[in-house]
Amino acid sequence: MPCNSLYDFTAGNPKRVPEKLPPKEYTIGNLHIVDLTKTMDPNTETRRCRLWRFNTGGVIPDFHTIMDLTSYLGTHCECPYHHDEDWPSVAELPLSQFMGRGLYVVIDDLPENAEITAEALEKHLGARIKPGDTVIIDSPYRIPPFTPATNGPTDHRLHMGAESAQWLADRGVQSVGFGDGVTIEDCEANVKPFHDILMANNCTFLEVLQNLDLLKTDTFFISYAPLPIIGLDSCPVRAYAIEGLAEFSK
Repeated sequence: MPCNSLYDFTAGNPKRVPEKLPPKEYTIGNLHIVDLTKTMDPNTETRRCRLWRFNTGGVIPDFHTIMDLTSYLGTHCECPYHHDEDWPSVAELPLSQFMGRGLYVVIDDLPENAEITAEALEKHLGARIKPGDTVIIDSPYRIPPFTPATNGPTDHRLHMGAESAQWLADRGVQSVGFGDGVTIEDCEANVKPFHDILMANNCTFLEVLQNLDLLKTDTFFISYAPLPIIGLDSCPVRAYAIEGLAEFSK
């Protein structure tokens, strides 16, 4: 393959079709593990995802892959550098930033396209939330993310803005995640303050989570560590929940 194929973003991408993908939930002893990560296929992904695989070993195979990816691919963690040049990039945050107690809440008592207010968060989370939590917020109005349905006439997701961001920031959450039933990017009036208020406090965002329906509890240990690359604003992650660890179960 000629060297200039590196810059042809329609080239590469092995046409591999796995016979079977691994399960999304596991049992290890008394623990229940759920893979919360979107599986990505470079041949169908709507965001930039290109692979160039080559053999460096000749007759003794030694395959390497050059990856050309956007930092906002699939399940990804957004860091403060995403919204301000002076805020920390991925590598400047401690590993502990990307793990801890997770809370999952489905806000199911608001109408379509409603705003998630501080009052709604207080009702659903107020008695449970702790500093350092990763809070995952969802609703029944789910649509597939990053598709033509986004912000279209069939998009009835709940939205969040400055008020909900301030409520979460005041309680010291370390990350906010989103199911497919919530948007923070419905309009400029919401997207900028929601990011700025939380990321100014070094809060990260965890987006495009999958398999939340496989969770058996709403409180669990969660991990989603990105690659520690200086100057990186976001990174695809392998997010997972572990249910059954006593210190993260209540």
